[in-house]
Amino acid sequence: MKKRLVLNTFLLSFFLFFQITIQSQSVDEIKSQPKMYIWGQGSGITLNEADNYALRFLIGQISTHVESKFRQRTEWGAGKEFDEKVEMVINTYSSATLQQTERIVIQNEPDALVFRYIKREDIAKVFEKRKKKALEFVWSAQKSKEYLQIADALKYYYWAFNLLKSHPDFDEIYYTDEKGKKHLLSVWIPVQMNNIFSKIKFSVKKLKNQENELDIVLSIKYNSKPVTNLDYSYWTGRDWSNIISAKDGIGFMEFYGASAKNIESIKLKIEYLFTGEALIDKELESVMTQIKPVPFRQSYFKLEINQTETNQVIKKEEKNVAGFNKINNPLEYKHILDNVVKAIRTKQYSGVEKYFTADAYSSFISLVQYGNARILIEPDWKAAKLNNSVIFKAVKMSFSFKNNKKFVEDVVFSFNEKKQIESVSFALSQKAEKSIMEKDVWSEQNRLQIISFMEDYKTAYALKKLEYIESIFADDALIIVGRYVLVKNPENRFINNKVVQYNRYSKATYIKRLGRSFKSNEFINLKFEESSIRKGAKGNIYGIQIKQSYFSTNYGDVGYLFLMVDLNKPEMPVIHIRTWQPEKDGNGEIYGLKDF
Repeated sequence: MKKRLVLNTFLLSFFLFFQITIQSQSVDEIKSQPKMYIWGQGSGITLNEADNYALRFLIGQISTHVESKFRQRTEWGAGKEFDEKVEMVINTYSSATLQQTERIVIQNEPDALVFRYIKREDIAKVFEKRKKKALEFVWSAQKSKEYLQIADALKYYYWAFNLLKSHPDFDEIYYTDEKGKKHLLSVWIPVQMNNIFSKIKFSVKKLKNQENELDIVLSIKYNSKPVTNLDYSYWTGRDWSNIISAKDGIGFMEFYGASAKNIESIKLKIEYLFTGEALIDKELESVMTQIKPVPFRQSYFKLEINQTETNQVIKKEEKNVAGFNKINNPLEYKHILDNVVKAIRTKQYSGVEKYFTADAYSSFISLVQYGNARILIEPDWKAAKLNNSVIFKAVKMSFSFKNNKKFVEDVVFSFNEKKQIESVSFALSQKAEKSIMEKDVWSEQNRLQIISFMEDYKTAYALKKLEYIESIFADDALIIVGRYVLVKNPENRFINNKVVQYNRYSKATYIKRLGRSFKSNEFINLKFEESSIRKGAKGNIYGIQIKQSYFSTNYGDVGYLFLMVDLNKPEMPVIHIRTWQPEKDGNGEIYGLKDF
């Protein structure tokens, strides 16, 4: 990992040196080798105007080159439709990459003359790069489907399919699966997506009909198993709803006013475009913008509603909550939790303040105000003892944001020795929690402590608890954030070499940047999966590696988080190292304890 930082610096210097050397090649030499180069020349009053004409000329030449490859394909035929599709494909390359081609200023302003050029062989390298990215998306889709992350599987399949459609060899690209079998992607990807749609089942888990309002809780399964995640929308009677992110097999729908009356069936559609998340990749964004969306008719569902089952009454569980037998005076906890749930439903919170510590009540109010919070179904409480605390999981709630996504989250309550609620947090997904609890080489208390810490960490970002985040970072914490940068490739001037650049921040700088992010976003939502945890040699110091999906009002990304955290004093966790990187390295690894 450390060597990579040095390597990136070396590459930057090398590319800059090579760029200066290559410009010494004359325009006449390039023009005299038409079999090797494609070039464009433009004039104008300003350099910018001349450069735009040169690029336009160059795009035309490249279009001819690419069009000859597409004309060998029979799928698109000929005529106006064919020409339009070729133009869209060319734009996906030109808009994202042509601005970075080599430029020679022949004559300066006010009578500017600019020359742009590219090696013919370099165009093939651009296509190869896009092919590689498509194959990487297919691999991610396969892994996501394996973990029942259906939203992610559909997203990566569709993104791969779009990149494929923009490739001149779209009907000759194969994917080799883990068994060594080859699949023609132009046919195989749509089959995989339709296969996923065919195995998804929506059903009504709970239906509540009251005056001018209909609330429906959905059970969502893939291949008879609860989905880890799935994004969908539903027809409200006037328009499609905002995208809803289901979690652990639970989703919801809400109808108001006239739309809530006399509903016999509801139309749903599963999200697979994910155009908002595609914005994090400029090349993908360009393709998604230029290529027409592909309709998957099997992504639409019709759910029948039985009105005679409205106002369903959920029987109160008389049996003890799981784990209550380990707790003294269980009915006291039950009484408090029942009152808190009632307060959330009625939105009358002042009456339950006495059950919370001051800090916990503040967090509780922030949480119920986080996106118009609502309880979906009766809590199925599970209790566990962690040191001197008692933890209750979990009540499923929905969180809705205006003109944006809606989420399902599980909310956890932790009680102190005085039977006061000392913290309120969002639970990890069942998959993430299971991956930690399976580490049975550690005691149950250690595993529960790690889960509790990660839930508090996730919640602090969602509720924008900047003071708490500042308190858990050591003053001398090592904070490294990786991001993609584009570096000119000396061997291929038509494309950029995308490398990961790592920046180190002080605690003060990181907190300041985080504060700006909090102010500019209506909501922030973190999801964790694929965890790998190692215990340090001394005490309860852990290295936590976890895949993190980050969603906010105006940004989203997926990457890998590493935290080295000291849990020797559970009530005062300390993060000594935090790193984030957009992808694993060439060996499939991310930062970990061994690197520090």
